[in-house]
Amino acid sequence: MAHKLAQGSTRNGRDSQPKYLGVKIADGQRIKTGQIITRQRGTVIHPALNVSAGKDFTLFAMKDGIVKFTKKRVHNFTGKLVMRTYAKVV
Repeated sequence: MAHKLAQGSTRNGRDSQPKYLGVKIADGQRIKTGQIITRQRGTVIHPALNVSAGKDFTLFAMKDGIVKFTKKRVHNFTGKLVMRTYAKVV
């Protein structure tokens, strides 16, 4: 006879930490040099005038100004026309 009650194993108990991705400064808002515009995985929004991308694709301002988001049709690597979103500081 067993001296301990049999216990099963559970498959729960694991969850990843939140990454807090997304747009941090909206279109038309003022921004200072070095402030983060977006945190993203991959180039969902591309850098344009006075905006640079970090090694984890984070977009940040290179100068003080106002953030503007624009959409533009460009050719991708296969030659197909696609809409791309760009962030710039003016």
